[in-house]
Amino acid sequence: MKGQVIVEKLSKIYLSKQRQGLFKSVLKEVPALTDIDLEIQPGEIFGLLGPNGAGKTTLIKCLTTLLLPTSGQAWVNGFELGRDDNAIRATVGCMLMGERGLYWKLTGRENLMFFGALYHLGSDRRARRTQEIIELLHLEEIADRAVETYSSGQKMKLAFGKALINDAPILILDEPTNTLDLPSARELRATVKELNGEGRTIIYTTHIMAEAETLCERVAIIDHGRVIAQGTVPELKHSLGREEVIRLEGVISGGAEQAVRQLTGVSQVALASVNGHNELTVVTRESHNLLPRLIETLSHHQAILRKITPEEITLEDVFIAHTGRTLAQDTAVK
Repeated sequence: MKGQVIVEKLSKIYLSKQRQGLFKSVLKEVPALTDIDLEIQPGEIFGLLGPNGAGKTTLIKCLTTLLLPTSGQAWVNGFELGRDDNAIRATVGCMLMGERGLYWKLTGRENLMFFGALYHLGSDRRARRTQEIIELLHLEEIADRAVETYSSGQKMKLAFGKALINDAPILILDEPTNTLDLPSARELRATVKELNGEGRTIIYTTHIMAEAETLCERVAIIDHGRVIAQGTVPELKHSLGREEVIRLEGVISGGAEQAVRQLTGVSQVALASVNGHNELTVVTRESHNLLPRLIETLSHHQAILRKITPEEITLEDVFIAHTGRTLAQDTAVK
């Protein structure tokens, strides 16, 4: 096996109770992951990109032994999932639950010392590693305060530090910048690159397209529990061939969106609310010919356009081309 993480036909099905009448309930199967195949190479930053509810966290929970898959196989650092789970836990650092995984009554330093003890680090090594993380993440001023006094961003930075405590060769980060402000998120991404430069393999889940483009060498796009596209960022962009993207901002109704879908030359359309206005994304192979008809159709449906921008293909456009939705839309498996 060449990959440091190998996943073969991994599936996860939840059983959910559904009420039928007042006194009767039945079990319903809810597929969260379906036949996931991945191979992550040593030393790369591998992105799991998809909207909230796509199945990214379920996959991470399986790879970190927090959930048992329903079927399929996986190997992490050469250890088989389901047979060598203790060895897997010892060689993986994971940031999964963010600030919810911390003990708020303890100080930041005490949290790091405690989690170091769970990994059986000796007292001297535990104290040394704790101090290294405090300095790496610039937590000196708050390290000896109770975590309950931290801001959300400070808690997320400490949760990131907790994932580093065992100095594992694989680091798994699930939406690590979720509640961070822009400077803190930028700083965390820089630290991720630095850690990767030291040789760590990093699995990075996000629903933010720009993060995946900036950080990741290869990306798997997940939707409704399935991998719908996989490859390097340039490969995924080039997979759309000659298709182009037109982005329109303004007041655009659902009826206008449906009318645009019927136009000849339109490959995919997605309508989303962004910062208080509507954004219509149109994927097409003939933007110059389509644009006049596009504006005419939207005007006919009382759309008020503020901005029209032809743009280069992005990872989000790849997702739209496959699904007809934006990454901003939750897609919890149902």
